[in-house]
Amino acid sequence: MRPVVASLALSLAAFASAPLAAQAVVGTAVPPSTVPNSEPRPFRFATQASAQGTLVVPMSGTALPALSGVTLDEASRAAVTRAIGDAGFKGGKKETLALRGIGGWAQILLVGTGPLPQGEALRAALRDAGGRAAQALVSEKQPVVFAVPAGLGAAAQTAEFALGYALGQYRFDRYKSDRKAPPVDPVTFVSADAEAMGALWRDRLAAQAEAVTLSRDLATEPANVIYPESFVERTRAALAGVPGVSIEVLDEAAMRKLGMGSILGVGQGSTRPPRMMVVSYKGAGAPAAPLAIVGKGITFDSGGISLKPGAGMGRMKTDMSGAATAVATVLSLAKAKAPVNVVAVAALAENMPGGNAQRPGDVVRTMSGKTVEIISTDAEGRMVLADGIEYVIDRYKPAAVITIATLTGAAVRALDDEYTALFGRHDDLIEAIDAVGAPTGEAVWRLPLHDSYADDLRSPIADLKHGGDGPGASIGAWFVGSFVKEGTPWAHLDIAGTAWTDRGDAVTPKGATAWGVRLLDELARSWKP
Repeated sequence: MRPVVASLALSLAAFASAPLAAQAVVGTAVPPSTVPNSEPRPFRFATQASAQGTLVVPMSGTALPALSGVTLDEASRAAVTRAIGDAGFKGGKKETLALRGIGGWAQILLVGTGPLPQGEALRAALRDAGGRAAQALVSEKQPVVFAVPAGLGAAAQTAEFALGYALGQYRFDRYKSDRKAPPVDPVTFVSADAEAMGALWRDRLAAQAEAVTLSRDLATEPANVIYPESFVERTRAALAGVPGVSIEVLDEAAMRKLGMGSILGVGQGSTRPPRMMVVSYKGAGAPAAPLAIVGKGITFDSGGISLKPGAGMGRMKTDMSGAATAVATVLSLAKAKAPVNVVAVAALAENMPGGNAQRPGDVVRTMSGKTVEIISTDAEGRMVLADGIEYVIDRYKPAAVITIATLTGAAVRALDDEYTALFGRHDDLIEAIDAVGAPTGEAVWRLPLHDSYADDLRSPIADLKHGGDGPGASIGAWFVGSFVKEGTPWAHLDIAGTAWTDRGDAVTPKGATAWGVRLLDELARSWKP
């Protein structure tokens, strides 16, 4: 690491002013509520259940399947069959049909799965059915009995019903003064394989659902609630007491001592100082070298001096979704006691146009000594990632590095919200990420990284500049990758289009998606260097 050379007269963020921590935080409104979010329904697993509340029946066609362990007499089955015909219900992928007054059930909800695929794709189909049931019953107060049809496969597949239900029932309502009390009665999953389903839920999937909730909560909270310091506090609370987890936090003074001018430069216009948070977990039997996940954590992005348009700026509270997913992935793996070694870096800053904000044309120096000319202060995400990458490689010597960030609008224009843009130079890692995308329901699409993009990032006065004309998503990824040491496997996930949804889907209500938690959980378990 090269020392900072004062005679260069560079506008280095790390040394430009007195510590921001000494300045008063002003203009912070009291949040409208500190009421916790609604708790999800508890889950049970049983081989039989009595007729009480709502019965959920997944269907891949028009024929009512056999329901072992659930009471539905011949007359009731005949009534359901007539209703299916009268309603024209086909069991399609997005179909539901609610029936009342049949047998001893207050309601029978039929949930279409469409024709069921084989192999790993079956997991996604069953998970989606569970999520659609949860969303249809989000306000239903009575107990729910979820009948798992026989013959759908082993518990590894059928447990996806429970994960889908857990993901689909998510709600964020803590700031609603008129919010209704959430349902508290359980969901009972009835299956001949109930014991194995329950074990898989408790041992792995419950932790994954909790991690998705953490990531969604962090990204949904307003920016006057979640900022670098409170992000750290919220993460500490979520991981408190989890075996094998350690947390390291670098404040301004520590980052300044390390020469992290890149992240400090982004945060110097805000009264809320930046933080670098490292959350690590090593399970029993894990490899020596960790998988590193470095997440962009811009808790609010105004664009800085290169101010964004006002329309839609409120959504920029979600610009820390990469960091939220990174730390939530560690929660998922650690609570499930996975035999993995993983390190998550949350590079946290607030990008504001204050009087001390960095300017277009400034030059900053990263931890390794590289100098970067600032072209637009709204290209700040790649700058916080730079110091995060260099720190984790220097201190943790990872087997591979994954960067995840809401980085570019170009990725949104290329892929909308159907795919996350995937970049990288190591084909085995890229293929491993692509392989876990479909079964986890988090699809990726590889975009190019050509060496010619280096020419677009040449600066006349610094080692490189951080933006330019051309393919924005690829150039942004190339810049990020330039801070990864040669020979270290690296992949980049641009989640600008997938971190938030205005449409929602079966397992993701409208809002923050927590994209990447399920994919990275699976990747950490399956990828071998």
